[in-house]
Amino acid sequence: MSKKRFSNWKIIFLLALVSFAVIFFYFFLPKLTQVSYSINTDTKTPIETAIPTETLPTTNPLTGEKIYYLPANVTHIPTPSAVKAIYMTKWVGSNAKSREKLVGIIDRTEINTVVIDVKDSSGKLSFEFVNPEIRKEGSSQNTIKDIGDFIKELHSKNIYVIARVAVFQDAYFAERHPEYALKSKTTGELWKDAAKIHWLDAGSQDVWKYVTAIGAEAYNFGFDEINFDYIRYPSDGALKDIKYPASEGMAKSDVVTSFYKYLHDNIATTGVKISGDIFGLTTTETTDMGIGQLLISAATYFDYIDPMVYPSHYAPGTYGYKNPSTHPYEIVNFSMKKAVERLTAAGIDTQKIRPWLQDFNLLGVKYTAEMVRAQIKATNDNGLQSWMLWSAGNVYTESALEKAQ
Repeated sequence: MSKKRFSNWKIIFLLALVSFAVIFFYFFLPKLTQVSYSINTDTKTPIETAIPTETLPTTNPLTGEKIYYLPANVTHIPTPSAVKAIYMTKWVGSNAKSREKLVGIIDRTEINTVVIDVKDSSGKLSFEFVNPEIRKEGSSQNTIKDIGDFIKELHSKNIYVIARVAVFQDAYFAERHPEYALKSKTTGELWKDAAKIHWLDAGSQDVWKYVTAIGAEAYNFGFDEINFDYIRYPSDGALKDIKYPASEGMAKSDVVTSFYKYLHDNIATTGVKISGDIFGLTTTETTDMGIGQLLISAATYFDYIDPMVYPSHYAPGTYGYKNPSTHPYEIVNFSMKKAVERLTAAGIDTQKIRPWLQDFNLLGVKYTAEMVRAQIKATNDNGLQSWMLWSAGNVYTESALEKAQ
């Protein structure tokens, strides 16, 4: 063989070797070392990568795109017998100083749980997801860049961590996939509610699959429970102008209940806890109020149901009160009493009830520590141990809370 032919074979061999190395490091090594996208249901066994993620390739050598991995050594903690929670936005979660203020409240008081936005109504995700089916949608905003480490910090303090996922009110996904979104009968354009936000059709099963995948991966990042919000049809805006691409002519309660069952069958049956936010009026109303939500249906398929019994959200005259906002104990007490009665009659565990309570000012009524505490008392007076405080601005009335034991 001539030296020239031998040299050509050496070049071919080296090129083949380099190609093999590129393919191995990009396609096969990540699959061998990163965790599965499926849910790990054994909360006692940490989800681990085979080797520390910092030793894995961080970019695709072919395209230069960044490669993402699930956190190593992920663990979960069990649900407290009495969940006492506060809500944290993704923006507060992204700022170490801001979120430390909320963690400080948890450290000093009876609070033992934090609910953190994973997907809010903007449709943007709070951190970089790994699942390629989610990543291809471009919805990862990566606001909370250290979510894995933050959850580990919370777990080290024995704080239960819940992922909040807004479902059908989703501005981004509606614009990206107008085929799944509610339309205006008048204009044919995407429909908007009173807040000018787009909605997805609750009957779209592709949307069901998308949010289920988000919930599954949130659990694999370390969240202990997945909380689903906006699991209904719109309640405000030009409702008669809505065209439903997936559920036209169908009973709304049937559609929404089918979605609840889908979440149960695809997440809850694996052992992962799921909860659903529902209108406060569902505790006393027996119709779906045009939004598809029914108390017993929700309680059947979720591990926990979270009625949003904010007194300021009730219309004047509700339950006989001219200004419900100024009657925090009475509104919550009546709502919880009826919810307990109805679940008991249906043979469902009443401890599934875990209301969202008001810790914010609205309609000219300033909520004091006494008013916040009155709602907690009303919850407890009905034999319920768990509750969650909502403040969109993440400003909480610490003086309304008992000191940590």
